[in-house]
Amino acid sequence: MTGDTAVVIPAANEAERIATTVKAASALPGVDLVVVVDDGSRDLTGKAARAAGARVVRHSRNRGKAAAMESGAEAVRLLDGDAAPRHLLFLDADLGDTAAAAAPLVEPVRAGTADMTIAVFATRVKLGGHGLVVRLSREGIRRATGLELAQPLNGQRCLTRAAFEAARPLAHGFGVETALTIDLVRKGFRVEQVEVEMAHRATGTDWRAQLHRATQLRDVARALATRDPVVVQNLNKLHPNR
Repeated sequence: MTGDTAVVIPAANEAERIATTVKAASALPGVDLVVVVDDGSRDLTGKAARAAGARVVRHSRNRGKAAAMESGAEAVRLLDGDAAPRHLLFLDADLGDTAAAAAPLVEPVRAGTADMTIAVFATRVKLGGHGLVVRLSREGIRRATGLELAQPLNGQRCLTRAAFEAARPLAHGFGVETALTIDLVRKGFRVEQVEVEMAHRATGTDWRAQLHRATQLRDVARALATRDPVVVQNLNKLHPNR
């Protein structure tokens, strides 16, 4: 199959897993380019990704997930040149071998039946406290678009170049998935959920994990505040014991 899809992997301090993820993603049907955005890593993430065969874009400091997605997509656009634009498959850096199961995400986009696909992991991993953020995102998307998503924060997504450009500028940080869904549905793009046998590392419950979840909550709330403020105002109703 002629390559028509580029994989973009935002990565921060993922030296242990990035090489495995890159190799698995590189073997996906139709993928002829893997771009890793080293988002200010303090370890050897970029070096490991390059050794595994990825093109690497580096941020000198951590700029967040949305900025990494934009940098990766821009790198793909420049490499496409005057050729037909590749589809963009965004994958998390910590998927490891399970990145090889991402092919079903690309198929509806390649077939022209969807403009963006969102992964639904068939095997659920306990994420140690993400319930509030997931509920906030899910309710915000439902209120804004009528769309019910099983895993609204899932970052494994495939988009046409046209859909990606229509969603720019992306919402800040971890609000990117919520805003991306709302903005594209409101603009008439077709969104499809696809079940896949993929998994990433659980977040855990230590103070770093708690800080990560607090940052997620802030970013999702900010993304919704400009799209459906009522959801943010009613946050306590989603989780009364917050």
